[in-house]
Amino acid sequence: MSRILSILFFTFSLSLAAKPEPVKEVIISGNDAMQFDIKAFQAKPGESIRLTLNNVGSIPKIAMGHNWVLLKKGADAIAFGQKVLASGGSATNPLPKSLLGDVLAHTKLLGPGESETISFTAPTIAGDYEYVCTFPGHFAMMRGSMEVK
Repeated sequence: MSRILSILFFTFSLSLAAKPEPVKEVIISGNDAMQFDIKAFQAKPGESIRLTLNNVGSIPKIAMGHNWVLLKKGADAIAFGQKVLASGGSATNPLPKSLLGDVLAHTKLLGPGESETISFTAPTIAGDYEYVCTFPGHFAMMRGSMEVK
């Protein structure tokens, strides 16, 4: 009888350990006024995040595309946006590959009515992580912060 109880306890313990962590859902919209509707959100260290970016504007992508770029801790969104421009960032290449070393997660560039969902893991180190739209000039207004705590 004790062997059966041991097996049941072991099986129960495994089922608890195998339970996946909940995923944090974040939905952010970008508009024709060059604004994200969510300027800040929180995440737990190591938390799984599923982020959806919606472009709710109507101006064509070549003139008003939006993306979402999460930067490494300590990176400044304004300085990064300037770096994008200095590295040849454009309406057709808003995130040059040479700058991906400063990026934790990002979406593609979206036109009006488009959306994209990405999944990533929040950093394990607490702090503020800035995010930004890197379409030329948007970094001045389209930015926010993910606070890991």
